[in-house]
Amino acid sequence: MITFLLSITFLVIGFFVYGNFVQRFFGANNENVTPAISKNDGVDYSPLPTWKIFTIQFLNIAGLGPVFGAILGAKYGPWAYVWIVLGCIFMGATHDYFSGMLSIRNGGASIPEIVGKYLGNGFRQVLRIFTLLLLIFVGVAFVSGPAELLAFHTKGSFLIWVYVIFAYYLLATLLPINKIIGRIYPFFAIALIIMAFGIAGAMVVNNFFGDFEMMELNLSSLKNFHHSPAENILFPMMFIVISCGAISGFHSTQAPMMARCLKKESYGRYTFYGAMIAEGIVAVIWATAAMNFFGGADELNSTMIIKGHGPAWVVNAISESWLGKLGAIFVVVGVIVLPISTGDTAFRSARLTLADMFSFNQQTIKQRLIISIPLFIVGYILTQFKFETIWKFLGLSNQILAVVILWTAARYLIQQKKNHWILTVPALFMTFVCASYIFVAPVINGGLELKVDIGYGLGALITVISLFFFLKGSNR
Repeated sequence: MITFLLSITFLVIGFFVYGNFVQRFFGANNENVTPAISKNDGVDYSPLPTWKIFTIQFLNIAGLGPVFGAILGAKYGPWAYVWIVLGCIFMGATHDYFSGMLSIRNGGASIPEIVGKYLGNGFRQVLRIFTLLLLIFVGVAFVSGPAELLAFHTKGSFLIWVYVIFAYYLLATLLPINKIIGRIYPFFAIALIIMAFGIAGAMVVNNFFGDFEMMELNLSSLKNFHHSPAENILFPMMFIVISCGAISGFHSTQAPMMARCLKKESYGRYTFYGAMIAEGIVAVIWATAAMNFFGGADELNSTMIIKGHGPAWVVNAISESWLGKLGAIFVVVGVIVLPISTGDTAFRSARLTLADMFSFNQQTIKQRLIISIPLFIVGYILTQFKFETIWKFLGLSNQILAVVILWTAARYLIQQKKNHWILTVPALFMTFVCASYIFVAPVINGGLELKVDIGYGLGALITVISLFFFLKGSNR
């Protein structure tokens, strides 16, 4: 219980202390006119109330990420707390804040355009393709998963549900942001928060009455609890598995969408930094629940690996046990509706990114259709691949994008003649995480499966080389 409560406390303090520092360090200034005001077109650039922007941003970046990712991360044991708390405060929330604020400072530009401005045109061209693929894969992943669950619960056709979800995605992608997303997504976000805090309350009550003991972070628990530790190395694999809740490059693709709706720069701390802290809290809650519901991290591994149950089953078991029938309702919302709400904003972000690439006006439905239809055709083709294949693509590519954004923000600070190390240090850390993952992770997970010491050495070499070229380029 102590570790759980301290983790939540540190995240809240992080928002008020480090979040305020980051905002002042960036230099948020309400005298600057935001794109929502200067480019208001009633479609993508449209001023919204701050509370709505916060809830939409929170839902866009969260979905099932801080639930499923946290549950998978809990299999490694209490080390998950360290990564979620420190990663969220000093890396993830800072990453999200700079993603959104740099978009505001650049007229609501998409992430590839921002990267190109600060890291060069070569990075812009590569990231345009990379970001588009990531967004499409996210959208496709969140078609297949909900469609399978809906087909199971309704005894219907998987293909029919794919068509239904795609039809909704197309509608949400084409309509002005304040028609669907701005109206109903805040309520979905509230549902996610209620579900998380309901689980947190049940844990506190059950622990108080001695129904179960919670694992604590101490010297004896600082080890890899994973059932297959040789194939699931604590570092760096846990740092890839837990992305939402700690740091996630996908968030940077969503930030410009909300940057085009923010009325004042000072609201950026609540929208970008605050939404990530909220996601970190949700991740802590679900990691704790998964780690303790079955009796500990070892028992969680036995349940998931030996018995073959996945994160969705764990969510269902915990919710129904602790929240009863009400919990079952929230499970339907959480496991079906929430991924859909992330998938449609992924396709919308893909449309905006593609429009920025070709400077293609998006004022009319016809202009939006010209870009959207090809995106959805590609997306539909990709639904023919297995969900597991699509999901494996997301993990590492998601964190590689986070690395690029951290380096981009660090370069921006250098150009502003500010101390860049608050972002360069996270960039170095995540570069090492991604590089070492490529070398030591099993082939089945996209790695080369080298010996750990060799993989770490090569990862460190790439990290040092990255720093060298970054500093060299910054001195030109």
